[in-house]
Amino acid sequence: MNIVVEPEVRYVDATPFASSLIEGHRDIGYGIETAIADIIDNSITAKARRVDIIADTTSDEPKVTIVDDGQGMDDVTLIDAMRLGSKNPRDQRHAKDLGRFGLGLKSASFSQCRRLTVLSRSSGKLTSATWDLDTVAERNDWTLDVIDNPTTIGARDLISESGTAVVWEKLDRLGGGITSDRRKRAEHINAALVSAEFHVRLVFHRFLEGSRPKLRIFMNGRVLKPIDPLASRNPACQIEPEEVVPLSQGNVTIQCYTLPHHKLMDEAEWLEIGGPEGHLRSQGLYLYRGDRLIIAGGWMGLARQTELTKLCRVRVDIPNSMDSLWKIDVKKASAQLPPAVATRLRRVIESFLGTSRRVYKRRGQKLVDHDRLPLWVRVQQDGKVVFRPNLDHPTFQNFEYELPEAYRAGFQTCLKLLGSGLPIDALHADLLGNAEAVVEDMPDEAQVREMVEAVTATLLSAGIGKANIKDALRGHDFFKKAWSVADGFIDQYLEDL
Repeated sequence: MNIVVEPEVRYVDATPFASSLIEGHRDIGYGIETAIADIIDNSITAKARRVDIIADTTSDEPKVTIVDDGQGMDDVTLIDAMRLGSKNPRDQRHAKDLGRFGLGLKSASFSQCRRLTVLSRSSGKLTSATWDLDTVAERNDWTLDVIDNPTTIGARDLISESGTAVVWEKLDRLGGGITSDRRKRAEHINAALVSAEFHVRLVFHRFLEGSRPKLRIFMNGRVLKPIDPLASRNPACQIEPEEVVPLSQGNVTIQCYTLPHHKLMDEAEWLEIGGPEGHLRSQGLYLYRGDRLIIAGGWMGLARQTELTKLCRVRVDIPNSMDSLWKIDVKKASAQLPPAVATRLRRVIESFLGTSRRVYKRRGQKLVDHDRLPLWVRVQQDGKVVFRPNLDHPTFQNFEYELPEAYRAGFQTCLKLLGSGLPIDALHADLLGNAEAVVEDMPDEAQVREMVEAVTATLLSAGIGKANIKDALRGHDFFKKAWSVADGFIDQYLEDL
């Protein structure tokens, strides 16, 4: 007879050590950009209409304060908000709730500072709570310092009828570990805040847009303007119809955008939209969750980043009910493409990418459009592309005919050498790195005059009337960039005729 002995189960308290766990939350991966954005998420959830980021970087004890005019919290709600893991990510939340794990306020703050104080006013009562990592290390417990109606904390004056102030002190991380040189520490913090400013303007651009924005954000009193990575308000932006993918957790909305060519945009706007890494890196998917930008660029394995597709942007909107499906992380700065969406999205992208290529190729067609009398011709041979000086260009031919017979062959050899010496490797590297910075050399007046005389004579001999000469030349790349000079030379040439 076999006797089965049931195993004895012992229940042991395995509560994590406070000092170890709270220090570990400092290294989840927040930067100053994502940390500030996470605090602003809470302000938006609290229905704030204004957020102020106030940085004191020059004092002996620098600090950063983020204040909103939202609903505020009573003492019970504040204590719950200061608790690590105050929310279950599986709980159903309001559609406009930008939080998920109940970790953002604490983890984001600890990533930059060792002392976090939150003051909040609700129904006329002001309450504050503080986590000081040095105190937690001493006690090694989860005791939170709470003060009702604090009178000694300066940030209390920043909150009016209702709202919340998040104060970061002991900025060991944000200060770069610099303690002895106050000036260098201030420079380090200010540089970090510049990067954070760009991130905030980009991530919350939908909240900041319009004549009556849903939210206004200030940094040290200066209002932050939105950066729309899709250039959707630019009239030259090409916008495709929306596509909706219905899923059990809600709808995924997809829309494709082709940015205007950089010559059709203001230079400052073009550089701003491209961001610090440029347009080559910023092409791709833009994932929004509740109007808040989560992913900015990259194709998530659905396509390759190329120079010809760098104008492509695909907007993807999801509700917060899909957080687990997309594996939105704590920082709300990364996600994974779910299989249920990948197939549809891949089909959309494959049919769309040709749009951006056509924008560049249309401009490139001018090189092979012989009606425009190009200075260079594009030749395809054996599957490769070769650029050569156009030996039939009227300027070259006129000059050649003026040369003595003995020098004409040498002149053609010089032009061919010019073509064979084209620095392809250098051009390739520059175009990949920053194509819009590669520009043509500006011609001087003598060159413009010579081109006007040569090309105008050719057009006239081809039967184009005097009245149409300017229209024909205005579309030529060479004359377009020097039109203010060419215009007068054309009038003079036609008058002399």
